[in-house]
Amino acid sequence: MHILFLTDNFPPETNAPATRTFEHARRWVRAGARVTVITTAPNFPAGRLFPGYRNRLFQREWMDGVETIRVWTHITANQGTARRTLDYLSFMVMGLLVGLFLPRPSVVVSTSPQFFTACAGYVLSLFRRRPFVFELRDLWPDSIIAVGAMRDSAALRALKRLEYFLYRKATRIVSVTNSFKAVLSKNGIAAEKIAVIPNGVDLESLVPGPKPQDLVVKHHVQGKFVAAYIGTIGLAHGLGTILDAAERMRDDPRVVFLLVGDGAKRDALEKQARDKGLGNVIFAGAVGKREVARYWQLADAALVLLRDRPVFRHVLPSKMFEAMATARPIVLGVLGESAALLEDAGAGIGVPPEDASALCRAISRLQADPDGAAAMGRRGRNLVEARFDREKLASAMLDELRGVAEP
Repeated sequence: MHILFLTDNFPPETNAPATRTFEHARRWVRAGARVTVITTAPNFPAGRLFPGYRNRLFQREWMDGVETIRVWTHITANQGTARRTLDYLSFMVMGLLVGLFLPRPSVVVSTSPQFFTACAGYVLSLFRRRPFVFELRDLWPDSIIAVGAMRDSAALRALKRLEYFLYRKATRIVSVTNSFKAVLSKNGIAAEKIAVIPNGVDLESLVPGPKPQDLVVKHHVQGKFVAAYIGTIGLAHGLGTILDAAERMRDDPRVVFLLVGDGAKRDALEKQARDKGLGNVIFAGAVGKREVARYWQLADAALVLLRDRPVFRHVLPSKMFEAMATARPIVLGVLGESAALLEDAGAGIGVPPEDASALCRAISRLQADPDGAAAMGRRGRNLVEARFDREKLASAMLDELRGVAEP
């Protein structure tokens, strides 16, 4: 079986779509499938090319057995609606054109969050006369409205119609949450065509362990309780809440807030922290995938936050599973399916989104009860071992692809 997969994020980028796609694809190769990924030159989220890459019309590399085709796109930072839309559209066009000249696949898969990638996959499936699978990672364009990047308009309503057109035309939809499936089913998409394969974690690369002492020294956090946010510092996350909490806890020398990552809001948040003189906030910047695992081990508590928007009640942030895999207790500022999962697992403390006072109380509670925090971490690790092992989830998705693939 030959799987052709379109995604605008792929390693060495480290965000959730890149990680999920690569970890699935390399396992599919080991299971005997041929996998070709069409993607971009790595640049997310800062809009700067990673070292060793150029933004060429076409370049091929092999990553752990996965044939990786990188195409030219209009590169820009992950901010600004017009320029990001041009970025998305350029990948749609280039991905489609290059896909026409590759060997005919057995199945074409496209992943969201932005569904111009899905447009390319659908059209390509028509030209190559092969089934089309839509991997649904986000309710886009709802999430655009949620972060304030665009207001409701005729253009947004047209995108909404396009979104549901693609759902209807997909041979199979693979959703990452049960909530997404429920939303689509409520809006007329046949439930039987939707499989749910959630995000998960590589249990070999993310493991519990003591704090790496070189990172402790590097960031001057000896003897400190480290409340860490690790991931994209973007519009959706409401990370100003962390600064508000840090301001409330600035007189407690035992607690520091660590933000690891890059994104559209990083510069503004760093300036805000400097202006307020928040010495208890550390910005570590973007780090590689291997370093991400070590930073989770540095954390005493994992902060998983999103803005208070209804659309985010349908998500399961992938950083939840990374924190659980490293046995770190979670402070979750997200409602809905993720909050229910955390409560059922007993793997952390849920707080209302964008509520700095509640965030402070949760951190103080974990700091005051290290045995209880450690027990939460152990329960989280047990949960991901039982239900969110990337090996098992990759196998489940491969079964879905085999079920629709053509010779």
